Amino acid sequence: MGHVRRNYGQYCGLAAALDVIGERWTLLIVRELLLGPRRYGELLEELPGIGTNLLAERLKVLHELGVVTRPQTRDQGYALTDLGRELREPVLSMARWGLHFIDAPADDVEVRAHWGFLAVQAMIDPDRATDIDESYEFRVDDVVFHIAVTDGKPVALDGPAEGDPAVVARTDARTFVEIGAKRLTPFEALASGRLQLVGDTDAIVRSSVLLGLMASPIG
Repeated sequence: MGHVRRNYGQYCGLAAALDVIGERWTLLIVRELLLGPRRYGELLEELPGIGTNLLAERLKVLHELGVVTRPQTRDQGYALTDLGRELREPVLSMARWGLHFIDAPADDVEVRAHWGFLAVQAMIDPDRATDIDESYEFRVDDVVFHIAVTDGKPVALDGPAEGDPAVVARTDARTFVEIGAKRLTPFEALASGRLQLVGDTDAIVRSSVLLGLMASPIG
């Protein structure tokens, strides 16, 4: 007997959206695919606890609804369709909102360095970008990503910054998320040795302001 998808039976856009992505684990699958195509085994590894049958079922439904494409060869991964990629801003907004509820990480809580890339995208406040051209590089465990600010417009990009970044930050994934959740200030993380920053002091301040980690300096 096939799986019967539940629905709210309400003629409302929000209810219709939740009919698609409201099931447990579905949005976390979307989170992974927002960071790039993923093979089945990679999704299983990055979503500990989901179970192979449930992952297969969620991917099947997302594919049937036109949110995810299936791999055509063994080397390809599952990927978001154009429709699926429209979830980018809602997911980033929810990630930003969810930072309010993050407690100190327990020892048994999973954390992945590449989630830091999603966190930094959620933290960026374009209204706080100054009219500058510079980049800030983040090395979170073994993952590298950066923010490039061009004419005051910031964008988060995978991989190292081109040229000479104004700031290079090195930390671990737990510390990065704790800073994003404002459980730990960058200065506390620096003092405890959990964060290393290389760069001009003014650039460090600009990057912290851009990420909402400190208020804009007056004057």
